[in-house]
Amino acid sequence: QVRLVESGGGLVESGGSLRLSCTASGSTFNIYYNGWYRQAPGKERELVASIDTDNNTNYGDSVKGRFTISRDNAKNTVDLQMNALKPEDTAVYYCNAQWQDGILVHSDWGQGTQVTVAS
Repeated sequence: QVRLVESGGGLVESGGSLRLSCTASGSTFNIYYNGWYRQAPGKERELVASIDTDNNTNYGDSVKGRFTISRDNAKNTVDLQMNALKPEDTAVYYCNAQWQDGILVHSDWGQGTQVTVAS
């Protein structure tokens, strides 16, 4: 199992920046995909950004050019740098890791961290 703990959320004014961090523990050597997702009240959870073991990245259309995902394999962390934040970025942000154990594929989630952008 992989345990994920997010940190770095908070309240920021529109146009400001925040950096979220996700620290993984457990079977981290089997992780092949990490993603940041978010869920706003009354909305479905959506992909914000993802990164794989080859450092290929993917971003949701609404955050392209403003957010950057990165990973540090030595520290088992995946960060999300968020710049030029907008009120519509307000949501609970979740870290996700997908990993393989033999033929089984697993997906684990963190507990989430609240990001609030004041207008």
